[in-house]
Amino acid sequence: MSKVPMTVRGHELLKEELQRLKSTDRPAVIQAIAEARAHGDLKENAEYHAAKEQQGFIEARIKDIEGKLSHVQVIDVTAVDARGKVIFGSTVVVLDENSDEQITYTIVGEDEADIKNGMISYTSPIARALIGKDEGAAIEFQAPGGLKTFDILEVRYE
Repeated sequence: MSKVPMTVRGHELLKEELQRLKSTDRPAVIQAIAEARAHGDLKENAEYHAAKEQQGFIEARIKDIEGKLSHVQVIDVTAVDARGKVIFGSTVVVLDENSDEQITYTIVGEDEADIKNGMISYTSPIARALIGKDEGAAIEFQAPGGLKTFDILEVRYE
């Protein structure tokens, strides 16, 4: 499997989640299962079945995160000399020429993407159009809502 790019922040958040799942959530669900078992008949014990289901979710998430972490390539944008170009991990302030709205995006890995917080995947149409462009450039790309035109106002490496 090829390496998957991820920002330093995204990598730290995944490691923290994995640590929490292993040190807090997993022991808590094991305790809940033990308590539910003590109540007797497991066939009709809703608490036992709920705890077992929760245990399945936790174990699946642990396995998922460990798999992601084993294939990650952490990219520290502050250590890259991009010379004003938009790259993976950079924060870009654009002006939407259609709505005259100023928008800030940070280009991140797929697992980190959160459009509500301005974090867009490097595979998104917007990011693909932005990557490699310089501050001051104008870009056009096909969005689900039609053709969009953005002016790149600022590129930051945070």
